[in-house]
Amino acid sequence: MENKIKGKIKVRRWVKEDIPGIVIVQKAAYPNFDNDDLCDERIYNMQYTAFPEGQILAELNGKIVGYATSLIVQLDDDSPWYSYSEITGVGTFTTHNPSGDTLYGADIAVHPDFRGMRIANHLYKVRKRILKRFNLRRMVAGGRIPGYSQHSGKISPEEYVVKVERGELKDMALNAHLRAGYKVKAIHMDYLSDESSLNYATFLEMENPGFNPERRKIAAAPIKRPVRKIRVCAAQYQMRKINDWEEFERQVAFFVTTADEYHSHFLLFPELFSAQLFSLMPQEIDTLEAVRRLAGYESQYVDMFTKMATKSGIHIIAGSHPILRNNQLYNSAHLFTPTGEVYIQDKIHITPGERLHWGIQPGHGLKVFDTGLARIAIQVCYDIEFPEASRLLTLAGAEVVFVPFSTDERKSYTRVRYCSQARAVENMIYVVITGNVGNLPQVRSFLINYGQAAVLTPSDFAFPLHSIQAEAEPNTEMVVIADLDLGSLSLQREIGSVTQLRDRRSDHYEIRPLIEIERIRTR
Repeated sequence: MENKIKGKIKVRRWVKEDIPGIVIVQKAAYPNFDNDDLCDERIYNMQYTAFPEGQILAELNGKIVGYATSLIVQLDDDSPWYSYSEITGVGTFTTHNPSGDTLYGADIAVHPDFRGMRIANHLYKVRKRILKRFNLRRMVAGGRIPGYSQHSGKISPEEYVVKVERGELKDMALNAHLRAGYKVKAIHMDYLSDESSLNYATFLEMENPGFNPERRKIAAAPIKRPVRKIRVCAAQYQMRKINDWEEFERQVAFFVTTADEYHSHFLLFPELFSAQLFSLMPQEIDTLEAVRRLAGYESQYVDMFTKMATKSGIHIIAGSHPILRNNQLYNSAHLFTPTGEVYIQDKIHITPGERLHWGIQPGHGLKVFDTGLARIAIQVCYDIEFPEASRLLTLAGAEVVFVPFSTDERKSYTRVRYCSQARAVENMIYVVITGNVGNLPQVRSFLINYGQAAVLTPSDFAFPLHSIQAEAEPNTEMVVIADLDLGSLSLQREIGSVTQLRDRRSDHYEIRPLIEIERIRTR
């Protein structure tokens, strides 16, 4: 629909003083994006500093109504796909390479009040002049397809794009790209977190007909797909009688030292392994009273692991420990970072036994922690038996789910194990599990344990035959250590034999959170 606002559209390069106005346009153009997924003034300053010639805006009557950002890169044509974060240096444009041959269109947006005035067309004209000025071979971009959510399940994203190209369907973003002269080369998933596009994006290319390869004599190394690997360690913790806190701390320190010695990035302890402290209490004590006394060790528990994570440089998922909030008991997992930060993920599904014998209440919230090394989530024991929560965490970006568990006999363990394996396969994620072993015969509140730690993978040619990266001997105190290739995981989500995340039928069913899933960038 044609916009009735009158005036002359002017396209020019930014200056730094324009950045607050650009932030306003961005927020208006992407109202459904979380703040964490948008650029702030600091990021825009970094983009401008990296390549000021590539940052342009459109003005109408002196008001900023649209903008476009870009950088020069040298891509590796053997790499089938880059995410926005990979190609832009997480939005900072630190990947800008003046010797590259490709202009990457990072973003283009028009304020919704000024759409229908062909402002994007004006911005693209200037982008094409940048192609010519720098003698670049092509311009590429990742394009949103926000209209696909209305057709998902009925047709594939590839079929949707073909229908838009033929004029049978309309898509606000894709139609703008096609009018500009882009060709759709492929459709990929997880380019951006974009609910309206169901995280799909088009890989767009526009060739420069005036490109002169003879003038580009200095070759530049392409951006290779980054190698992203982490080493995880799972502590299979032996329950034994102890006589004081110092003895408990020495046993914990043994596992931290072991993980450090083997250069692990992440260390996982079992659920409620701190119940070993029950052996410091009278044997005849009532269970509910014992659990409340155990919760009283919270400050010592937090202080101990904060010091150990800081000293070792390891991200420690310290199993779980009962905590008291507003006089209610919760079974809460703790993530301790090398910088001394502490994050909490409550257990949200509580077993009948926990309610009855321990007085534990269901916790609140689902969280994905972006640690810089990997995007992780924590699901405590019973939580992993609910596939909806794992799928929501995956869609929120989780690559590895850590599952501290505590099971008393083999059938209980089998439930956790089989469900963890299923979550790894159906979500194309890694799942790391570990539990307590051994017995505390002196303590009626925690008599027996059965456990077998494991690192579980998806099931495809790029992963181990039985989808088990590593596995402990059952009921033996030991650690399991494994390397996880996150780059390969991302690639297999695109080119695997099956692509469960892509092939969901949202016309038949849907899964959506009723509360916001927190995406936390750890420090």
